[in-house]
Amino acid sequence: MPMSKARKATLKTDLAGRFQKANAAIVAEYRGLTVADLTQLRVKLRESNSEFKIVKNRVAKVAIREDSPTSSDLSANLKGPVGVVFVYGDPAAAAKSVLEFAKEKPELFKVTGGLMDGKGVSAAQLKVIADLPSRDVLMAQIVGSLVAPHRGLVTVMAGVTRQLVQVINAIKEKKV
Repeated sequence: MPMSKARKATLKTDLAGRFQKANAAIVAEYRGLTVADLTQLRVKLRESNSEFKIVKNRVAKVAIREDSPTSSDLSANLKGPVGVVFVYGDPAAAAKSVLEFAKEKPELFKVTGGLMDGKGVSAAQLKVIADLPSRDVLMAQIVGSLVAPHRGLVTVMAGVTRQLVQVINAIKEKKV
């Protein structure tokens, strides 16, 4: 049964809003997945503040074109039965979850590409992004790098004082 124009307009508006709100989007082909498999994926994605939506290709292409005219890279991936993972949180964590699911179901679920910061990314680039540490870990590493020189200086300065106290203690022990 064909979809009405009003329904398509509603879907297009909804998808355009999701694309605007999302930090990133990942497109995947889902041939042959069961409802239980998709539910498992959706639960896994909720942990990284993301959601998986099955989309109608033509409606999604129009929504993408309206959202970002430069995102034709993502439109090329919209072939066959596809779904889009809308990432509202950390893109690395979401990419990691999606790629882990794709490893579990390689013949049924294939990541074809994505969109990040208005630019298209390939499946290989998504794998590199997934291998990155989480945002919190990266921030901790940066703070550690900033604090390390100061910590070394404090340790050296404390060492001089410690040695002076040990020398004075040694002289006191000798006299007693």
